[in-house]
Amino acid sequence: MVTVFKRSFATVWALISREMATNYGKSPGGYIWAILEPAAGIALMTALFSIAFRQPQLGISFALFYATGMLPFTMYKDLSGKIAKSISFSEKLMAYPAVTFMDAILARLILNTITQITIFFIVFGFIMATVETRAHLDFQWIALSIAATLNLSVGIGIFNSVAFMKVPVWENMWAILNRPMFMISCIFFLFDSVPEPFKSMLWFNPLVHIVGLMRKGFYPSYDAAYVSLTYLFAPPLILSAFGLMMLRRYHNSVR
Repeated sequence: MVTVFKRSFATVWALISREMATNYGKSPGGYIWAILEPAAGIALMTALFSIAFRQPQLGISFALFYATGMLPFTMYKDLSGKIAKSISFSEKLMAYPAVTFMDAILARLILNTITQITIFFIVFGFIMATVETRAHLDFQWIALSIAATLNLSVGIGIFNSVAFMKVPVWENMWAILNRPMFMISCIFFLFDSVPEPFKSMLWFNPLVHIVGLMRKGFYPSYDAAYVSLTYLFAPPLILSAFGLMMLRRYHNSVR
């Protein structure tokens, strides 16, 4: 058992090193661009909305308000996309018996989770240090929001890794379906301010719940009573289980 674990750890580490060199080693700046992209988006939105409005819908800082929406969304988009492509990214290496589909998934999950959490700390730390926010951090809700984002990303990523392989057209369909998510995930507004019947429809977007949890962790006065932890965690876990079952079934054809 120990030998198997060591072999798997070595394989995952080798895949992580390969991805770091492939995705972040080719362009100048590498990891810096991964941090600057969401930071630039937050800065742009802060500048635009500061001109149009006197204050955000929550708190006094536009930068913090948009960061609590954009960073969870960015984390979900990056992780789910990377996990969905983990099989195709390591397809040639999976011809070797030592490399399994779980190694490929774990390598991408570990590397990109560390990257996204690092971005969280840098961006939020910079905002809290340079802008008056009057925020009071509750790490319980912040950690829960990050855990829910990871859970959702893994569930959708693993399911899509199977779907992309078995139904190639689904990749294009998924890209089309995901385009409006940036606008309907409560990045720019509060869920509570949405009128019916759109509010009831918007509730089924899990990212709305994740953003609500994140904002609850920065704004003690924000209740976020609409958030359902059962809805956030149960369906993605089912997707993960189904996706892993299908990957195991089709493992030979993938390799």
